[in-house]
Amino acid sequence: MNKLKVGFATVNVAPRLGIPIQGYYIPRHAKGFLDDPVVDVLVLECDGKKIAMISIPVCTFPKVLSDPWMEQIEAVTGIAKSNIFLSATHTHTGGGVRPNGKGDAEEEMITAYRDFMGQRVVDAVKLAIDNIKPAKMGYITGWAPERVAYIRRYLMKDGTTFTCPPIDDPNIDHALGELDQRVHVLRFDQEDGQSIVLVNYGLHADTINGELISGDWPVWMAKTLDKALDGVKTIFFNGAEGDVGSTNVHPSGGDMNDTEISFDNEMKSPGMARFVGRALAGPGLQVYDKVCYVDVDNIDIAEKLVDIPSNMPKPEDMPLAHHYVQLHKEGRDDEIPYKAMQLTTAVAEATRMVLLENGPEFFTLNLTGLKIGPVVLLGIPGEPFTDIGVEIKKAEGWDMIMPCCLTNGAMGYFPMMSAYDEGGYEAKSSRFKAGVAEIIIEKAKELLDEMK
Repeated sequence: MNKLKVGFATVNVAPRLGIPIQGYYIPRHAKGFLDDPVVDVLVLECDGKKIAMISIPVCTFPKVLSDPWMEQIEAVTGIAKSNIFLSATHTHTGGGVRPNGKGDAEEEMITAYRDFMGQRVVDAVKLAIDNIKPAKMGYITGWAPERVAYIRRYLMKDGTTFTCPPIDDPNIDHALGELDQRVHVLRFDQEDGQSIVLVNYGLHADTINGELISGDWPVWMAKTLDKALDGVKTIFFNGAEGDVGSTNVHPSGGDMNDTEISFDNEMKSPGMARFVGRALAGPGLQVYDKVCYVDVDNIDIAEKLVDIPSNMPKPEDMPLAHHYVQLHKEGRDDEIPYKAMQLTTAVAEATRMVLLENGPEFFTLNLTGLKIGPVVLLGIPGEPFTDIGVEIKKAEGWDMIMPCCLTNGAMGYFPMMSAYDEGGYEAKSSRFKAGVAEIIIEKAKELLDEMK
């Protein structure tokens, strides 16, 4: 017997101009808007139990920032903090919410926006609760088209590994991995005729660059679906996107239409965001009418804490790491002997070393499972590689499993063990020792087994 009820709401969270934009190792500040960033909320209710699913248009947010938001939600709405599934879309053109540690006017702006974001998240949850109606749920999996997503780590002919190598670099040999092109769709039909479409797909929301605020391609995907389907609202939860970008390193035909090569060797522009968003709306449109409806008589949410060894540096590497970090802080990146993504990799690796010079020896990760009848979302507090998502989806006993990145926290990249030997930006910058991905897969499957 179906007992499900759902409510949906969306609220604007546009920041002030001038706020720092998070996402790169170069300073950027908001100079305008390409679109209005919004928080989307889907509240589920079954037998009186409520769970809030929240999608936020920021790059990342650490747990220390999101916990106060969740406490506010609990205090104002009565939805327990433990019943909140809060994810970042990972847009690289959203307002900054992470403090810079400088105690300056810029940090005051960040703090003010973080507090405003928290208030608006609470507002959105309240509105979604007011919108709760009996509903039925259907699920289906579509398939992403070509030219949208690519594994962004490459083995070069000289034996090195390069994240985001230059376009048509003759040294490129092959990509290190395979894409998971499954686009997972949940459809919730409220009794009044409105439908909410939840989309899960793993791809960096980093197709724009620049200093204009935008939710990146997920905005275009949602806009396209909402316009094409009467009475539909879309909410997006990013998947296992840690090693997935939108740049074709061997472009042909019209691949360069409405785009340009950015400072980090990638195809980026508002036109690129439009293309990717529209293309990924396609699978949703194709499968929308053919979802498999199921009765939902129970919902649940659970957390598993996992201790992971940290990627502490060797003492002999620290002098150069401190030197690079100091040069970067002083705006002297031109004195670091690298360019483009190799420069970003060097700075990120040095920053990780300095951060972990004195420990800690372990970090505790929080994995979050959200069950909706025979379907489950698995929240990971960082950026998992594609293969993590692929392996988690092999867990038995579920009709559909949707891994979600940057959920209830943000602790950096989770590369596969092989990536640490291969190298590249993600592994060199990760604060976790090799083996983190395999531990996440194991513990995620344990959590899914416990939730059946």
